[in-house]
Amino acid sequence: MASKTPHTAANEAAAPKLEQQLCFAVYSTMLGFNKVYRELLKDMGLTYPQYLVMLVLWERDGLTLTEIGERVFLESPTLTPLLKRLQSAGLIERERSAQDERQVIITLTRKGRELRSRSATVMSCIAEATGCSLREINGLRDQLLALRSNMFAHAA
Repeated sequence: MASKTPHTAANEAAAPKLEQQLCFAVYSTMLGFNKVYRELLKDMGLTYPQYLVMLVLWERDGLTLTEIGERVFLESPTLTPLLKRLQSAGLIERERSAQDERQVIITLTRKGRELRSRSATVMSCIAEATGCSLREINGLRDQLLALRSNMFAHAA
């Protein structure tokens, strides 16, 4: 068995460790969020990305596919099948714009609007799962939003 040269040993010592990586901390935390959300959203019949779309529509109904995609950071090829599933579930309607047939307008159905009241406890359950105070949650959110902004500004 060959012994390690000083150069090889120094490179191994300087190699980044997984647990020291910010990207891994964010990624693995999101996996934890997904597990908690999956359980909370199961009774509502929603996936996490579907829940995000519903949140956007509960804020403002009658958005275009493009507007929704911009809000939830999803491209049309990913968003379209998700919207079709929400439509099949009777939660939204998709309709071509009368002014511009290239645009699809997404509106909530009565069932979709009624689902909002069932989602009322989701935020408090998530807050409890974090083990953080409201002040800590708001601070983390603000830091992550700033981080996201910086990352997008530096992305090619």
